[in-house]
Amino acid sequence: QVQLVESGGGLVQAGGSLRLSCVDSGGSFSGRVMGWFRQAPGKERELVATISRSGGFKDYADSVKGRFTISRDNAKNTVYLQMNSLKPEDTAVYYCAARRISQGISTDSALYDYWGQGTQVTVSS
Repeated sequence: QVQLVESGGGLVQAGGSLRLSCVDSGGSFSGRVMGWFRQAPGKERELVATISRSGGFKDYADSVKGRFTISRDNAKNTVYLQMNSLKPEDTAVYYCAARRISQGISTDSALYDYWGQGTQVTVSS
């Protein structure tokens, strides 16, 4: 059973940094594409970043390119999201998500099968 647990959210001033972590306790982590999504109040859930099973391919939303970095440590069953130069518009609940084993990389949230509970990120101006 895949269980994703996020941590690292919080309140930060504009221009600051945060690092989110997501641990998969269900096993077979290295066989799964992972993604980070976010949802702000009154808005649709949107992709932030996604990473391939090996970590060799990454894709980002245009709004975060050059500021956010997704990475993974398959030995620790963990995916990270390093967020730098944060802006108030980055304020949202951030979710970690996983695809089923051996499924390919995707930017479509509907294709992710497992989700964490979310962690709040608030950026003050």
